[in-house]
Amino acid sequence: MRHRVAIVLAFLGIVLLLAGGLWRYAYQQGLYQLAARGQADLALAGDRLVGQLQRYRDLAVMMSDHPGIAAALERGASENTVDLLLEVADKSAALDVLVLGPTGRMITSASGTAPRDLGRYSHVKRALRGALGWGHGPADPLTQRAFFHAAPVFDAKGKVQGAVVVITDLNGIDYNWRGTNPAVFFTDAAGEVYIANRSELLFWSRPEGNPGLIPPTGEAPDFSAKMVGPHEIWQLGWGPYLPKQALHLTQELPVIGMTGEVLLDITQTRALAFAQAAAVAALCLAFGSLLFLASERRRTLAAANRQLEARVAKRTTALRDTNAKLLAEAAEREEAQAALRQAQDDLVQAGKLSALGQMSAGISHELNQPLMAIRSFADNAVQFMERGKPERAGENLRRISDMTQRMGRIIQNLRAFARQENMAQDRVELCAVLQSALELTRGRREEVGVRVVYRPPNKKIWVRGGEVRLGQVFLNLITNAVDAMEGQPEKVLEIEIMADEAVTVQFRDNGPGIEMPDKVFDPFYTTKQVGETGGMGLGLSISYGIVQSFGGQIKGSNIEGGGAIFTVTLEPALENAVAA
Repeated sequence: MRHRVAIVLAFLGIVLLLAGGLWRYAYQQGLYQLAARGQADLALAGDRLVGQLQRYRDLAVMMSDHPGIAAALERGASENTVDLLLEVADKSAALDVLVLGPTGRMITSASGTAPRDLGRYSHVKRALRGALGWGHGPADPLTQRAFFHAAPVFDAKGKVQGAVVVITDLNGIDYNWRGTNPAVFFTDAAGEVYIANRSELLFWSRPEGNPGLIPPTGEAPDFSAKMVGPHEIWQLGWGPYLPKQALHLTQELPVIGMTGEVLLDITQTRALAFAQAAAVAALCLAFGSLLFLASERRRTLAAANRQLEARVAKRTTALRDTNAKLLAEAAEREEAQAALRQAQDDLVQAGKLSALGQMSAGISHELNQPLMAIRSFADNAVQFMERGKPERAGENLRRISDMTQRMGRIIQNLRAFARQENMAQDRVELCAVLQSALELTRGRREEVGVRVVYRPPNKKIWVRGGEVRLGQVFLNLITNAVDAMEGQPEKVLEIEIMADEAVTVQFRDNGPGIEMPDKVFDPFYTTKQVGETGGMGLGLSISYGIVQSFGGQIKGSNIEGGGAIFTVTLEPALENAVAA
């Protein structure tokens, strides 16, 4: 019982860890998607703010070229200049339009309430140096939140003779944003919130070196921040119109010298991650319950089996004599196996001779054809000599030489294949052995009409094995493939060599396939009919033992769509070892 309780508790712990891991993964993926949407919303809000402020910058640049402004700087302000500024302010919704002299002192303005000396402000200094200036701050007594655009006024010689300042009331800009989702605010270089679609955040500032915001007066509300991967999560207690938990994103707006920030509610993201984790946990618990019931059933069966074994133990006394007899039979069987191993060695040689007998017709054809050709070329050479054509006679003699070389190569392969190999060679050149097997089976293949597809490698491949016995394996596989395709309208044998960490030779045919792949290497298993090509079912069994003696493997399987494939895997031999 304690063991089962421990297993149940361990399973519940694993399910809890899995659900927690899945929740965290889904939560982080949801934060990535939320961050992508939030960056798009923040970029849109920033572009909208910059676009609204750029109108007033263009207004300042346009007014700096107005002849009325130049006249006011040369001859002083007049009622026409004031009327012009008032008209421009009314039509553009600007808070005020000012004309400043070369020292920064105000000459005239649309409202008439601006301070007289503005030369200390950075945006004014920049404009008086001939560049566009901008900045933000209070515009007393008109508003506490204003944005300034200052454009220089040049005389005919290109010298700065003053500046035009357009003041924008930021209350009118973010008023239309109030209450929209998500919460967006813009902070200046000092970290003070100057523009926001939540009015309660205006003039809040960021503590030095810390995240979050604090109000200008009073006690700071509850706040904490943490990192979830690359995402910054704020825990807020800032009122009903701001989320309790929010993803905080920022975007620099160097055009207006501010930083855009957004707070995205993560409540739905957390809820979705929790739902996914709960679903997986429920599936795991259901599966665990089924496993527990199955294990309880198995435990009950095991108890019944123990009772049965106790009854069987009472009857084991009568079996001891039988066991002694079996031990004696096992000793006799070991002696028989030793004799069988000796018989198997003899069977390998017998298998080669049997294969030579099956190939006798094709080999006699291979030898008879060159002999007939030699006789024909010899008679022709005699006639050419009698007619005084020695060059034609020499050509026939060269052909006779080629034919004798071909016959010698066939006889050499036969002698090498038929000899008794007592010891396995350490290394053998694979392509030469395979080419010899192909030459030995050429007559049989041509008789049946088998087309061989084989591309020899560009280099020599050395493997561990014996030349004669490895040739016997290849000869047996080729012969079996030719016999298997005898009833097919088109007979194709594909041979491929692949040299990697291990050397693999594949033989693929388009015959009917292997009837029982798991028994194909058993002794005396054969599917051939009794007749000329009928066998005893020992060829593949002998090949299996030969390949294993080299430290390799041989496998046979069917090909989807028809045919069989035999794969011989051999251990490679290093070229430096071969040279040594």
